[in-house]
Amino acid sequence: MKWNLRMVAAQRDIWRPTQLLKAFEEVGFEPSLSKVAALWSHSPVTVRLDDLDKICAALDCTVDELMQAEPLAGAGAVDTKPRAVGEADKQYRPVPRTKGRRSLPPN
Repeated sequence: MKWNLRMVAAQRDIWRPTQLLKAFEEVGFEPSLSKVAALWSHSPVTVRLDDLDKICAALDCTVDELMQAEPLAGAGAVDTKPRAVGEADKQYRPVPRTKGRRSLPPN
């Protein structure tokens, strides 16, 4: 997902996290300045739905404007042909390094 908070805020003439905090407080959303600064500077890992609703209310926008779906990196065609059980997957198991007299772990 692409987080467009700064773009949406700029379209509403909001240029700093402190201005955004004042807009949030007008709709009854009172996060800390550090939380607002974190939302401002990078994409959040998680956002509560009620917080997202208040952000949209403060900026008079929709969730679609605030977040945009992006294709996943490396998401290409998926191999769906059937394979035999035990067929090699081109994935190699790492070889553990041993120092001294330690034994290898069981397979």
